[in-house]
Amino acid sequence: MAEGVIYATGKRKTAVARVWLRPGTGLITINRRPFESYLFRDSDRAVALDPFKVTNNINKFDVTINVDGGGITGQAEAIRHGISRALVEGDSQIRNVVKKQGFLTRDSRMKERKKYGKASARARFQYSKR
Repeated sequence: MAEGVIYATGKRKTAVARVWLRPGTGLITINRRPFESYLFRDSDRAVALDPFKVTNNINKFDVTINVDGGGITGQAEAIRHGISRALVEGDSQIRNVVKKQGFLTRDSRMKERKKYGKASARARFQYSKR
């Protein structure tokens, strides 16, 4: 790895985000696309940028992200997890701030699997009396 580059991985549901932080001007690319064109919903953008806002590091790092799996919201939360881990790896002083917000905790909630003999994970097939 090059000098000053920090790497971390973030996960949420089936989404996995690989995050590289470099000192820079705040340029963010996700899967080789600009940040605004990849995360088009304002709420997803806000979720992804939360670690920078909490730690007052807005526009101090250039971020390169590869994200795969899941939906857009799950990917945004995986990106938040990855950025949080990378910031803590770069500066251990901010760990308490990020931890208190819950950004370092991997959200382990997953979709429950479908069971045989049922319509979905818990729903039964409709009962027919006649």
